[in-house]
Amino acid sequence: MPSEILLSLIWLAQTITAQSQPPGVTPPLAQTCGPNSSNVVCVNRYASVMPYHFFREPSEGSIDVSFGQTSVPNDTSFSLVAGADFLVFDQQRGLEILGNGPSLSLVFNVSQAVHEAPVYVPGLNKLFVSQLAPPAGYLPQLVVDLNQDPPTLSEFLSDPPVYAPNGGTFHNGLIYWGASGGNNSIGGTEQRSGIRTLDPHTNKTVTLLNNYYGFYFNTVDDLFVDSSGAVWFTDRLTDTPPQLKTASYRFDPATGATTMIDDTLIQPNGIALSPDGKHVYISDTGSETGSIVAGGPPGSPFNQTGARAIFKYDRVDNGTHITGKRPLFYAQDWVPDGLKVAANGFVVTGSGPGVDVLDEFGVLILRIQTSFIVQNFAWTGDELTTLWIVGQGGIAKVEWNLKGQDLANPTS
Repeated sequence: MPSEILLSLIWLAQTITAQSQPPGVTPPLAQTCGPNSSNVVCVNRYASVMPYHFFREPSEGSIDVSFGQTSVPNDTSFSLVAGADFLVFDQQRGLEILGNGPSLSLVFNVSQAVHEAPVYVPGLNKLFVSQLAPPAGYLPQLVVDLNQDPPTLSEFLSDPPVYAPNGGTFHNGLIYWGASGGNNSIGGTEQRSGIRTLDPHTNKTVTLLNNYYGFYFNTVDDLFVDSSGAVWFTDRLTDTPPQLKTASYRFDPATGATTMIDDTLIQPNGIALSPDGKHVYISDTGSETGSIVAGGPPGSPFNQTGARAIFKYDRVDNGTHITGKRPLFYAQDWVPDGLKVAANGFVVTGSGPGVDVLDEFGVLILRIQTSFIVQNFAWTGDELTTLWIVGQGGIAKVEWNLKGQDLANPTS
């Protein structure tokens, strides 16, 4: 081969490499890290500069294309991302959260129905989980008995039964449920979306709220209870034509008064309180929007460019209202569904096939990657460092060092 042709080929190869490796690339994009016994991958510098040509297919309809499915042919290390149990973006804080022996295990295979409202009852050492339709009209909920080794999963039916609990929390010995569905044939009685309590020791339920001045709520989605006993909850659209616009509320069981706290989100979903009681977090899953007309299309089709963010607010007016709305996190995978705050103030959200952990300023620290779509999660155990994750098709358990708030003994 003539020398000038060889030099031309070398120049061409160098040019292609330079084009595929723009200034700023820090190879490798990903590498194994943390304890050798755990499946942990660290993403260097958030993969903020990728070599060309990279491409991530859009998520649409019911198909979620995760970060790990991004095509990065010019850095083979990125293939580690898709198979990791734990994906660490902030190595110092992320590995500290995971500890010396983090683990992720799929404990139960369940149906593809939505599984929601996991609530841990410390006195019973049981985890209560809701299971929503299909099939339509499904009433029994689920309970994970953590006293057994291995834990067992069984059905239970409250008295009277509660239709479609979609959010849940524990307060003052009771489970608080956000009942998301309306039905006129629950054991021959009618129920509407609202707030109910379950005494896990007697199995008795009580209705606290089922209307807003005579209007049906749309879908009471998620809630928390503050130290005064007030219930903060979100109300979003599903497939039932609404009587109210989507909004978030504060309900005072002592007086029966319900006060709107925000009506700026398209689909308010998860809601959580910071450990010091100063901030409220609400997620907007407006990229999934229910029908607003009778006979509209079933389901909630996904729009990737729609709203899918978490917002942070300040509590004001003696802790009865919120202000100072600002975006905290734009979900990098699907929508931010279940939303809770850890004991150290870190914000945790279920989004797509996984759980994201953010600091209080919205910086992504790490992600737990699951084999199923996650709806929600709850901390369990004496130290509140075991995280149970529930969703469509699976219930999983994570052992790590991130501690949940003690709902049995709230401080805010």
